[in-house]
Amino acid sequence: MGQIIDGKLQAQKYKERIIQFINDRIKNGLRVPCMVSLMVGNDGGSKFYLDNQRKVCEKLGIKFESITMNEETTESEIVEVITKLNVDNNVDGIMLQLPLPKHINEKNVTSSINSEKDIDSLTYENTGKFYRGEKAFVPCTPKGIIELIKSTGINISGKNAVVIGRSNIVGKPVFQLLLNENATVTVCHSKTENLEEVCASADILVSAIGKPHFVNKNFVKKGAIVIDVGTTVVDGKLKGDVDFNDVIDKAAFVTPVPGGVGSMTTTMLALNVCEALK
Repeated sequence: MGQIIDGKLQAQKYKERIIQFINDRIKNGLRVPCMVSLMVGNDGGSKFYLDNQRKVCEKLGIKFESITMNEETTESEIVEVITKLNVDNNVDGIMLQLPLPKHINEKNVTSSINSEKDIDSLTYENTGKFYRGEKAFVPCTPKGIIELIKSTGINISGKNAVVIGRSNIVGKPVFQLLLNENATVTVCHSKTENLEEVCASADILVSAIGKPHFVNKNFVKKGAIVIDVGTTVVDGKLKGDVDFNDVIDKAAFVTPVPGGVGSMTTTMLALNVCEALK
């Protein structure tokens, strides 16, 4: 039977570092980090993530503010709010919840964020630096995924990795981070032929497609590391892409949902807020 990768346990190690950083600032009479999370519409996954951000920040001593705008909000109204946050010296990090409503041009909105406050690497400037290997904010979910894989003690270098999903938020940056660790990486998507067969060849399998229980044991190589990034609300409960009970006996390591990647994501976000302040 495979082992559960406890995202909460791994996140706690980073939380202790953050708490120490904040306590040191308070002792020296300095202000604590502040992040603002902006959500447009009522996407279930985004709301769940925003609530987690609030809980984590409050526990760590990071000042947290949220701004919720309705589904009909215009693009110019969103940009106006972001512009005000850009020039607010008491705000260190801006987190824009994605996806945005379909009538909003996502590129226009994300590009309006000050790159020095872009704690989830959504701007062109940070994205460009990231893919060029230069110092930049690393997207929080991919950053957490890599740390969870490393927590197993298995060396990523030389391994065959498969990522299901090619989104700009998770799939593509996970591909880049795995490549940086010298894995051989394949990215799969809706047009991939023989998807099950391709996935079953992976030493490391990362699923980020938002289809509940899509990945079963037939997708998994015996002894593989399986990272479930999926977050879909079904009947009021959060479900992952991976059928955990079906996969756990075949894989060596599996992340649960909840309690896996999501726990690390919010912690990496908090870490990036501290970096933004510094």
